[in-house]
Amino acid sequence: MNTEPLHQIVNGFTGACKGLRLYPPRHPSIQRQIEKLLQLLQAHLGSRAQFKIGLLEETLFIDDQLFAIQTPATEVLTALLQRLQIEMLEFHQGLEAQELLAFLQILDGPVVLAEELKQVFERHRIRHIRLAESTSDEDREPRKIYGRAMTVVNEIFQDVRLGRIPSSEKARHVVKDMARLTLAEPHALFALSMLKSYDNYTFTHSVNVSVIALAVGRACGLSETELLCIGLGGLLHDIGKLKIDLNIINKPGRLSEQEFSQIMHHPRLGANMVRESEGVSATVVDIVLGHHLRYDLQGYPADARLQGPMKPVHMTAIADCYDAITTLRAYQQPITPRQAIAKMLETSGSILHPDYLNAFMTSLGNFPVGSMVRLANNEIGLVTRVGRDNTEEIELKILFSAQGDRLEQPPVRQLGSNDGHLLVAEVDSFIKGVNPVDFF
Repeated sequence: MNTEPLHQIVNGFTGACKGLRLYPPRHPSIQRQIEKLLQLLQAHLGSRAQFKIGLLEETLFIDDQLFAIQTPATEVLTALLQRLQIEMLEFHQGLEAQELLAFLQILDGPVVLAEELKQVFERHRIRHIRLAESTSDEDREPRKIYGRAMTVVNEIFQDVRLGRIPSSEKARHVVKDMARLTLAEPHALFALSMLKSYDNYTFTHSVNVSVIALAVGRACGLSETELLCIGLGGLLHDIGKLKIDLNIINKPGRLSEQEFSQIMHHPRLGANMVRESEGVSATVVDIVLGHHLRYDLQGYPADARLQGPMKPVHMTAIADCYDAITTLRAYQQPITPRQAIAKMLETSGSILHPDYLNAFMTSLGNFPVGSMVRLANNEIGLVTRVGRDNTEEIELKILFSAQGDRLEQPPVRQLGSNDGHLLVAEVDSFIKGVNPVDFF
């Protein structure tokens, strides 16, 4: 999805509010800003009746797009909505410039009590911008939870960069939702772990490791309480890298011996930071400190002294490995889910814990969610769902016809336990130019 028009809308709101602090409403500069913003809003509306702008767990969104990575403009608009306790706004067809101007003056004007806002809108004849309330069901959708996790990681990392002790409160809250969703729908969040961002790798990798660690933990029978620890540990596992030279972290290609020695400090640096955070358990500290300790007791830091059992540490290491090798980097092509499992099996019993890895593999099935597969009739489909109790029961979206044509509206197909012979091979989505996350 092209998010540039949405960022232009956010910039339009904040720019117009800033202009109203400097000039009177009828100033030509303000009139131009209002007209430009109105055009952006109308373009986003298109032929639809309405669209939505609001906050989800203090994260700005427009329709289905969460602005998990903050910019100065999103921070300003978020703050403006928060000060008036606005959860969500609906923008409807027919919006006029005078209504938009009145709304902006309210948005950045004197604080109005939340319960009085509707009357204020009516008094200023604002009919095409309406107050609405977000629903709790939507808040629990996988994409919304994933977006909140991205926001939380961003805030934690910002705290570290500013020299503050990171708060774990929001992280614990979002991990709780992630853990419960993983227990209820094991593959829902896991599918979104295929979301990779080269530009924001640090953020997406942290969230993905948390998501995958929860999947590993569930496959190994962890309780909800144990899942909360492994999920938070995964979210924070690489926080120590913020204290390492960015040029080393982002270096394309093999690190020198000296550079790698610097990288080896990040688990201890991270453990020291999270140890100071309120509400962080010893298990989480162990995960951050020990996620590069191998099953054969090699790895680093060699002198690490963990406070508890290695079980959650080994599970997080599996998650860290899986996300790393399925991610496109400057020095590495991504590999498919099945290829990733095969590659990880080569390290079973040495780097990775064999029992936990086998449990994880079994839970994913022969073709994990997010895999592209070729059917016996030459169609190509994307695995969008795997049975919770029977991984041979899968749901596919058929993306390419038997003739090789890309289908604009992919039909859904269900395969049962006796249909495994219909799946003949895995297809590399990267080569086919398909981003699996677009279909979840």
